[in-house]
Parts: sequence; C-alpha cells; structure tokens
Amino acid sequence: MKPPIPLLVSTGLLLATVPLRAATTPHPLLPNAPKTVTVSESQTPPVIRAGLLQSTLIVLPAEEKVANVFAGDTVDWVFDGGHVASRFVSVKPKVANGTTDVHVVSDHGNEYTLQLREVSNDDDPHFDSKVLIEPTDKPAKDKLVELPVFVPAAELDKAKQDAAAAKAAQLAELKAEETKSEQYRSQYPSSLHFDFAWDEKKGKELGLQQIWHDDKFTYLRGQFQETPALYEVKEGKPSLINFDFANGLYTVPKQLENGYLEIGKQKVEFHRNGGGH
Repeated sequence: MKPPIPLLVSTGLLLATVPLRAATTPHPLLPNAPKTVTVSESQTPPVIRAGLLQSTLIVLPAEEKVANVFAGDTVDWVFDGGHVASRFVSVKPKVANGTTDVHVVSDHGNEYTLQLREVSNDDDPHFDSKVLIEPTDKPAKDKLVELPVFVPAAELDKAKQDAAAAKAAQLAELKAEETKSEQYRSQYPSSLHFDFAWDEKKGKELGLQQIWHDDKFTYLRGQFQETPALYEVKEGKPSLINFDFANGLYTVPKQLENGYLEIGKQKVEFHRNGGGH
C-alpha cells in the first residue's frame, strides 16, 4: 500500500487531475441504498465497496464538516471535497480491483478511517453509493457537541469581515448618538423656560431659589435646611408627586402648572404664568 498523501488543507480538497483510465466492467454496477457505518479507533476500519468510475459519497455527522483528507492512493483514486467546507467527500476509483485507505479529519477534531475497495469484478454488482459515518467512541461523540477546533479559511475570513462590519456599524451608531447629543446640548438652552411665579419672600425663607422647566421636566433649586415635601395642585386639590432630589435640585418627570413646597409651617406656592391658578 502506498504511503498516505494529504489531499485537503482547511478550505477544500485537491481534485486529482490525472485523466481517468479507460476500463471495461464485466457487468453493470448497481448502487446500494445509503448505509451507515460505525467508526471506532479500537476496531478495524469498515470496508466501503466502491464502483469503477462511480462516485461514492462519504457523509460526516450533521454536526461536523470536513477539515482535511488523507489517502493512500491518489493516482488510481479521485477524492473531492468540493470548494466549500461541507460534510461530504466524494470517492471515485479509476481502475478495477484497487484498494486504498482514506482518513477524514473533521472540524471538531474527529478522525475517521475507512478502507476502500473497488468491486466491479465481484459477483455482487452492488457498490456503496452513499455512506454515512457514525462515531462509536465516547470522546468522538462528546466532540460533536463542542465548538469546532478547525475553522476553514473561507469561514474565518467571513467571520473577520462580519466582525469588521459590526464594529463599523457600532462606530457609526456611536457617532450618530454623539452628533444627536451635541445638537441637543446646543439647542437645550433655548428649550428652558423660567416662567414660574411665587412669593419670593416666602421662598427665600424656605430656601427656594429658582423654578424652571424644559419640554419634559420641571426643576426646583434651592438651599434647604431640610427637604420640603413637593405637591402638585390640580383643580384645587393637592397631591404628593414623585421626584428625584440631589444637591438641592428637584427633578420632576413632568411639567407642573401649579404646586407648592411645604415643610412644617412653611409653605411656598408656585404657578406657571399663563397656567391655572
């Protein structure tokens, strides 16, 4: 038997270019139904019946793709894994009665060894047209649920391109957000309105300094000995409202028309000019 020769490195199999030898078969060859063969490192490799000038398709488990193929005889046999990473390897003998071995390495690191035998001179005219590989060793089965250890160059390039495109999209989004934020900051002062009125004497006694609003919030600033309660007045009825308070600043998540601050016996009413009183 000739020494194994590597056929595939990462992205695809080398297709033998030697012209097919002319040959005659004693009887027509007939394809078998697809079959499954079990492969184990501790057992003799299964024998695959190949037909002269006929293609036998070797199929890896659904979780795997072909990463590399090694074969003993690349002169009398053609091995083709296509031009993209897939589960399939095509095998075709070019001479009668030939034998060789083939070793398929998957992207998960599993290794599958098969014996190939050309059978055109056998009494049985059937050859294996499609062979599905099934690993029986536990380590090989465990690898099926893990991430691939070999990544075809084409897929690696695509992953790099996808990552670069995602990064560019993220940068573009950040740039758009920065531009939007800058525009908002530049226009924000014009959205502030200081149109509230209150008793300034009472306000000074309580510590109230200013009240204003933008298109979403109402703000009250002051220097308070204690934090006064904040009420909104609607239709003459007061109600406590939610607000954030930090460093003397009330931030109310709504636009107020009328309300008041109160602590103890001190109370400061306020209202927007043009709002209801």
